[in-house]
Amino acid sequence: MRTNLIFAGGLAVAAFLTGCETIPPGAERGPHRTMAYDVLIEANEPGVRIEANHEYVGDTPVHLKIFGDPDGTFHDFGSPWYIVEAFPANTNQFVQRRVFGTGHLFGPEDYIPRRIFFDMNKPAPTYGPETYGTPGYPGPYYYGPRFYGPEIYIDPPFFWHHRSYRGHW
Repeated sequence: MRTNLIFAGGLAVAAFLTGCETIPPGAERGPHRTMAYDVLIEANEPGVRIEANHEYVGDTPVHLKIFGDPDGTFHDFGSPWYIVEAFPANTNQFVQRRVFGTGHLFGPEDYIPRRIFFDMNKPAPTYGPETYGTPGYPGPYYYGPRFYGPEIYIDPPFFWHHRSYRGHW
């Protein structure tokens, strides 16, 4: 009787912890328990070429469908970041990039925006997350100068090198 009660309690706890499906009703379902989010991408000039993860999406203004987690963050499909790039249509403009973390290997996980706006006349940064990949991570690391002082090596005692200190080989 007691084992049946423990077994039933264990099943109730397991059912409670697994929970229900968290995708809201009516939402478009995607792979790996994701859902679709619609993101409007605009620029200060129409006709700018847009790429998402190095794949052509369209020219601005364009709606981009991004599959993310039900809590509104980017889903980790194996890449540590999700990149949206805008390429200029005219001269004297700059390539723009927005980088979002996907939470890959405990990295930063960003929320999916509703709208992305690119100002093509703004110069690209020379240092920062847009140039090195993920937001929140600094650029190349500086470890300081190498130590050129004396290197001290302490040799172990003689009997550690040779087994003959007791007369054995």
